[in-house]
Amino acid sequence: MSEFIELEGQDGVRMPWNVLPGTKQESTSCVIPPSAIYTPLKPLPTMPLLPYSPLRCRTCRSVLNPFSIVDFAAKIWICPFCFQRNHFPPHYASISEDNLPAELFPNYTTVEYESASDRSTVPPVFLFVVDTCIVEEEMAFLKSALSQAVDLLPDNSLVGLITFGTFVHVHELGFGQIPKTYVFKGSKDVSKDQLLEQMGFFSKKPRPITGVIAGARDGLSPESISRFLLPAAECEFVLNSVLEELQKDPWAVPADQRATRCTSTALSIAASLLGACVPGSGARIMAFIGGPSTEGQGAIVSKNLSEPIRSHKDLDKDAAPFYHKAVKFYEGLSKQLVNQGHVLDLFAGALDQVGIAELKIAVERCGGFVVLAESFGHSVFKDSLKRVFQSGDNDLGLSSNGIFEVNCSKDLKVQGVIGPCASLDKRGPLCSETVVGQGNTSAWKMCGLDKATTLCLFLDIVKRDSPDAIGQATSNQFYLQFLTYYQHGNGQMRLRATTLSRRWVSGPGIVQDLIAGFDQEAAAAVMARLVSFKMETEAEFDPIRWLDRSLIRLCSRFGDYQKETPSSFSLSPRFSIFPQFIFNLRRSQFVQVFNNSPDETAYFRMILNRENVANSVVMIQPSLISYSFHSGPQAVLLDVAAIAADRILLLDSYFTIVVFHGATIAQWRNAGYQNQPEHQVFAQLLRAPWDDADAIIKERFPVPRFVNCDQHGSQARFLLAKLNPSATYNSAARPLPGGDVLFTDDVSFEVFLDHLQRLAVQ
Repeated sequence: MSEFIELEGQDGVRMPWNVLPGTKQESTSCVIPPSAIYTPLKPLPTMPLLPYSPLRCRTCRSVLNPFSIVDFAAKIWICPFCFQRNHFPPHYASISEDNLPAELFPNYTTVEYESASDRSTVPPVFLFVVDTCIVEEEMAFLKSALSQAVDLLPDNSLVGLITFGTFVHVHELGFGQIPKTYVFKGSKDVSKDQLLEQMGFFSKKPRPITGVIAGARDGLSPESISRFLLPAAECEFVLNSVLEELQKDPWAVPADQRATRCTSTALSIAASLLGACVPGSGARIMAFIGGPSTEGQGAIVSKNLSEPIRSHKDLDKDAAPFYHKAVKFYEGLSKQLVNQGHVLDLFAGALDQVGIAELKIAVERCGGFVVLAESFGHSVFKDSLKRVFQSGDNDLGLSSNGIFEVNCSKDLKVQGVIGPCASLDKRGPLCSETVVGQGNTSAWKMCGLDKATTLCLFLDIVKRDSPDAIGQATSNQFYLQFLTYYQHGNGQMRLRATTLSRRWVSGPGIVQDLIAGFDQEAAAAVMARLVSFKMETEAEFDPIRWLDRSLIRLCSRFGDYQKETPSSFSLSPRFSIFPQFIFNLRRSQFVQVFNNSPDETAYFRMILNRENVANSVVMIQPSLISYSFHSGPQAVLLDVAAIAADRILLLDSYFTIVVFHGATIAQWRNAGYQNQPEHQVFAQLLRAPWDDADAIIKERFPVPRFVNCDQHGSQARFLLAKLNPSATYNSAARPLPGGDVLFTDDVSFEVFLDHLQRLAVQ
């Protein structure tokens, strides 16, 4: 596995198959689709930043790279993608074999270009959209979190504020003497033109007769924009005083009804306001929502409390009357935001559902964040909000206005991308007829992206003429190039170019070659994204059956066995953990929707779809570390057998971090032994998992929920639910003294593996 991690450290790419089968038929029998998981802005310590513009091929627009063939005498380079001969411009006149530009160095397969002239003049924009239909206590938590966030804003950034409940209030922060707001009815749609008219944008400067109203360049005066969007340094006092005086929505709510909350109208007004004032800039709408939307186009439930909010069962039976209308509305909003280049971030603080399942499309298409907490007072919300604005080692590296493009050798086509981006409909010979995720394009818009944003690209192998053609050394390489054009946090436009070379294999030794290039962690991450996507888009899809059949086919193809003899079955070390990943993926929150609301499922999948391989693997198969007197911290199997009375366990399941104390350890701790000088070792043992948990929490976004629990306590369920049930209440073998059994009828991994071996050798 280490060599794949090294490759990721060089280019930010992981591929399940690092050598590809040479024909479409071979590719189908490999079960896991040829794909690449790419982190466009991954910090790469060795990557050079070049202070000039890239050289592009005049036919396919790919960028000069180490795989280009260069004729130094004639000053010509040949593009490895389309074989076009391109002349070097005059300023490359001095190049020779001993004097190469950085982009031709063999080890610089990823480079970044930044030309000084290409700079955005608009500072970052943050528009807070705040829900006021929440109880006083939640209001206090939210106000305190927001005022901390305002203090952390970069001084030059522009800030605006919209609050909403029954009505939408747009606050005019530029009018400093008294608080002044424009009020819109929550149940009524407001078009961009009506918004500009009613908010007095043309009171001093007449409205242009033709053309689109778009910012200070097109039709709006800077003064009218600065009434609503002000530099943070100038409006900090006004903004804080407005936040301090913010009251709960004043409209009375009858006891048998939900509050009238017009989330969709508020978000629509926010998008139109930014579209009119600062189109094309790196602007973020940060929505803070404390309950379900009951008014406007994006309502998810009626006001009557007697009607419950939609569940997974309702969605399956098509018994959620508001769902499709709301999704259609947010799809329209996502198109508007993508056109404007703006991002929607969602912070939900509520025990009830707020409508993340409907909002998912808008947040995901524009690359926004989503944070789901039980309350605005919970550390998951408070610490995550701070992390957005944090600078220093663990900053998120927020960037904006990205465009991601793919170029590949002619034997490959692009099926699509699953991840936080939106298709730019750039059709062409690179597009495959089979579509996965956002397909039928070779370019995608990424309105918001950060250091961790990761895309999963699905490829299609186009039938090559004959397997023998691959035998020739010249033609067995294929190339992929990823271009990410984006606005860096400092306002500078940059282009990152990553060019990869991998090889085709075919003929008699193909299985061994494929096994040698198989990355099982990347394969698990690809399968998790793919199964989540299929569950959302295909009616009557059975995820468990699909995963099981895929695994059986994979094991039949790459396992070592004698026909009809299960005991002879073995897997190469390259594949040996993969069945375990699939076993845990079947039990994970991505596939098992029972006991999760549609909002929670949408939240988990949105985060899976934007995280890199290492984090995705932790979501699929949590890591478990054991601390005891007998040995230092060590990784143990995710199994109920790991529980012992004299051990502390640290479980990291990505969304939750659990420190679990064995019964004896908990008794000693309750007796206060750790405070006695002769028991310093015990005090250190207690502190070690907390320090490790702290280190994980510091670098993760959204901040995970922390659970501190003891064996046989009620919170221990967070650990028990993730463990392999090798010992259950009805198994013959009793656990070791101090161990535990699980009360479940789930199959254990051993039984699962048994069945797999039986079916694979048939």
